[in-house]
Amino acid sequence: MAKLFFRYSAMNAGKSTALLQIAYNYEEQGQRVRLYTAAIDDRSGLGCIASRLGLQRQAGVFEADTDFFAQLVDEKSLACVLIDEAQFLSPAQVRQLHRLSNVCNLPVICFGLRSDFQGNAFPGAAHLLTLADDIEEIKTICACGRKATMNIRMDDDGRRVHAGEQVEIGGNNRYQQVCARCFYQGEN
Repeated sequence: MAKLFFRYSAMNAGKSTALLQIAYNYEEQGQRVRLYTAAIDDRSGLGCIASRLGLQRQAGVFEADTDFFAQLVDEKSLACVLIDEAQFLSPAQVRQLHRLSNVCNLPVICFGLRSDFQGNAFPGAAHLLTLADDIEEIKTICACGRKATMNIRMDDDGRRVHAGEQVEIGGNNRYQQVCARCFYQGEN
């Protein structure tokens, strides 16, 4: 039976690299996959899943009104659905993906952040943690050497930002992964 998978981590853990590797593995075996990324994240271009290692690939985009179940329910030859930036899924979309995997026997693998720069859950991540049939943390490290589980946002001068909108798209110049100890030490 297929499952809804959630692979989460802090920034810079290789989520997009892992997703692209899975797509390659399926396709190398002659199987068809569908890749999606959030329309809101256009750092590498709209619909581009890009790894910091330099790998990239075009994908479909999802927006707030995308209905995954309606789009994919009739695709009989599809072997797997891969979602990057899954923290930007709506709760309803997570439910659609869960239904798709369990009713249509289609594996759905989602990759994303668990929490924002203030330590608050993204709605999509919270629902994935609730509904996913299989949950795995992808590990990365903090500058201090501990396991990084949190993210912090930086301003243009490299100072930590403590307030603002939950979503502000940016890469290594705007966000850093940190351990919980460094996250709380930098709050003052």
